[in-house]
Amino acid sequence: MARYFILEQQNYIMKKIHYLFLLPFAASTFFISCEDINIDDLLSDGDVAAALREALTIGTDTAVTKGSAIDGYFANPDIKILFPEEAAVVESVVGVIPGGDVLIDEFIQSVNRAAEDAADEATPIIKDAIVNITFDDAMTILNGTDTAATNYLRLKTFSDLYTAFKPDIQNSLEGVGAQQAWEEVIDLYNTIPFVEDVNTDLADYSTNKGLDGLFILLGQEEGKIRTDVEHQVTSLLQEVFGGN
Repeated sequence: MARYFILEQQNYIMKKIHYLFLLPFAASTFFISCEDINIDDLLSDGDVAAALREALTIGTDTAVTKGSAIDGYFANPDIKILFPEEAAVVESVVGVIPGGDVLIDEFIQSVNRAAEDAADEATPIIKDAIVNITFDDAMTILNGTDTAATNYLRLKTFSDLYTAFKPDIQNSLEGVGAQQAWEEVIDLYNTIPFVEDVNTDLADYSTNKGLDGLFILLGQEEGKIRTDVEHQVTSLLQEVFGGN
């Protein structure tokens, strides 16, 4: 009986030693496996897509609000619409004619006013594209650059935005006097002997520059949401972008 009791005690002690020996190994294995887990794997495609839609909706609203404000374009060096590049010779020549510099300044300001007036028209088209972001697109965008979502939206919407935007830009150009200011500048230039006439499509130029400006603003907002916790204003945005 005593011998049996001793054997049982020995078996118990060996089991304890075995357990204590394996415990650190098991723990280290657990922590190593945790380190190998990518946080993206813990998020569903639905979470990522929803967060991107949320981020882009917020970013679009903010970008359009900024762009459509008075001086939203004109006072912002990142998106201010300048004199058409292809007509730079007009600016340089007219600028030295008495009164020409005033005409050019008025023209530049009025073109920017036209873009500010038309900026609101972009909102529904961009938001339609946001709703249609797929799960696969969402994962690609999440792991892309700080403006990956903006680049995606630009690719998906620019053509439709241009079609919708240009008539409003044209109306705005006429309403704020930009078209008249442009014609006055060009008429003055075209009266100069021995120069070739310039026939820039002002509405086309202003539409492209206006849309470029909106996407620059949207890209800036996307970058803030991705990297700055103060701009991750909902729990979903914090969950998806908080680890970036």
